[in-house]
Amino acid sequence: MRGHTCYHCKQWVEEGEAHDCWTTTEAALTAELSEDLRDAWERLRETAVEFGDQRIYASHKSIMFSRKSCYFFVRPKRQFLELCVFLGRALKAPQVRKADRASKSKVYHIIQIRHRDEVEAPITDWLREAYDFSDASAHQPQPSGRRKPVARRKQKRAVSKKKRRR
Repeated sequence: MRGHTCYHCKQWVEEGEAHDCWTTTEAALTAELSEDLRDAWERLRETAVEFGDQRIYASHKSIMFSRKSCYFFVRPKRQFLELCVFLGRALKAPQVRKADRASKSKVYHIIQIRHRDEVEAPITDWLREAYDFSDASAHQPQPSGRRKPVARRKQKRAVSKKKRRR
């Protein structure tokens, strides 16, 4: 049996079964979009689906795209689609409204989409990079937080050299 555990209520949901723990759906969030924004939304979704295996679900006021964790989400607004993309580096581009650190390894980027034609390179390239990064970051070992003994020995040597000079 295929399915998934709901991120919010932790309930098991069978594949194809309706589940509405927050009474939010993609259709509800995109229902009142203008024609241009609806076209842009459809193109964004199609682009992301082509990347491969992932979960796409509505959460509160956003539509999330995730593998092990969310790699980007869309907040439909009245005048634009607010796109938030998680990458391993900061971008410097005119499309990026804001960028800031989300964690030690991730930087989030806020991008506004107003028309279907904006959903092309470099934005689609960044989405692909985020998709790939979300898989790669899940497989990297986490640092333990301990310092290496070699570094500690170098510190002791430096202190002892200072003492000898006095």
